[in-house]
Amino acid sequence: MALWGMLLGLLMVSCFTFCRSHQNLKEFALTNPEKSTTKETERKTKAKEELDTEVLEVFHPTHEWQALQPGQAVPAGSHVRLNLQTGAREVKLQYGDKIQNNLKESKKGKRLDINTNAYTSQDLKSALAKLKKGAEMESSEEDQARQAEVKQLFRPIEELKKDFAELNVVIETDMQIMVRLINKFNSSSSSLEEKIAALFDLEYYVHQMDNAQDLLSFGGLQVVINALNSTEPLVKEYAAFVLGAAFSSNPKVQVEAIEGGALQKLLIILATKQPLATKKKVLFALCSLLRHFPYAQQQFLKLGGLQVLRTLVQEKGTEVLAVRVVTLLYDLITEKMFAEEEAELTRETSPEKLQQYRQVHLLPGLREQGWCAITASLLALPEHDAREKVLQTLGALLATCQDHYRQDTQLSRMLASLQAEYQALAALELQDGEEEGYFQELLGSIDSLLQGLR
Repeated sequence: MALWGMLLGLLMVSCFTFCRSHQNLKEFALTNPEKSTTKETERKTKAKEELDTEVLEVFHPTHEWQALQPGQAVPAGSHVRLNLQTGAREVKLQYGDKIQNNLKESKKGKRLDINTNAYTSQDLKSALAKLKKGAEMESSEEDQARQAEVKQLFRPIEELKKDFAELNVVIETDMQIMVRLINKFNSSSSSLEEKIAALFDLEYYVHQMDNAQDLLSFGGLQVVINALNSTEPLVKEYAAFVLGAAFSSNPKVQVEAIEGGALQKLLIILATKQPLATKKKVLFALCSLLRHFPYAQQQFLKLGGLQVLRTLVQEKGTEVLAVRVVTLLYDLITEKMFAEEEAELTRETSPEKLQQYRQVHLLPGLREQGWCAITASLLALPEHDAREKVLQTLGALLATCQDHYRQDTQLSRMLASLQAEYQALAALELQDGEEEGYFQELLGSIDSLLQGLR
């Protein structure tokens, strides 16, 4: 019995303890995890906000825009904007008095006094949101102002289209312009100034090969050729100017010019008394007509062209023309030489062009007309460029005029004098480091000429 009584007592104690523990279960933290977690989160958030507030640094703006760094607090009344190009926020002073009052109790580099509760994290976030919106509005206003300024500087596209449409009405082709200029020149109602202006403008267009051939196609070329018969020196001068531009490297126009009597008219002007400016332009037209055109060279010799040029060179005050004539003769001589060399290289015994050049007896004509002595006398010209061209021509005439040059004592003295002069000038070039200078080339031409005369 005693044993059963002890077991019953132990059972009652155990039941009491179990019931007691379940009664106090609600008092432990483990029984309410949501409430405990909420309290812990609030505590951590509050601590974080306090920490964020403590690290905010006062930014001291000036009257210039400055970049605002993260973690910096902006004094009240500051002007803040978002730079759309860099993405950075910028701040400057806006209201001087208000800013100064707000900055009186703060010093540069100091932290915010967190006890005053002047700024909170929420206040700053709200302010920055408003500033962002204001920056966008300000940027939009600036763009509108800039667009208005640009519109004032430039004309509207519709107005430009209208102007271009009006311009298209008066646009002319080169052919139409040349026809108009020829008609203006050929009109009896045009004044001398208008005729000269028409020829001057026409010369610009006929430089192009196609335009020169178009001038030929509607009869404008013959009108200009006939203008060489004018009694006005200026008309002759500018007509020759146009012809020289049209003849240049244009065989079709050259042929038509020969058939139209241009060569005879040019030689007549050179053979008669005319202003120097007129003869310059006429000589230019003659050179353009003769170069690379052997048939014209034949006709030139038949019409006594060498005699005309000889008279022209021997006139006083025509030294400039003399150099151009000598250059023309050199070009004509070398053209024939190159044509013969090309025929030998290509092994063509009777090409048409070579046959035409073989009918041009230029060198014998130069010797008969006394050009050996005339060319040698031009070495007395003082200009280096003129001497260079004369030396080239003397070299081209050396085989034809060798006997005459060997007997010309004045030429020998002139060559010796020039040799000494250019030796000194070439030495100066070598001292300056120019191994192949201009004066050395002239000296080489003189040495080669002297060597050929020995």
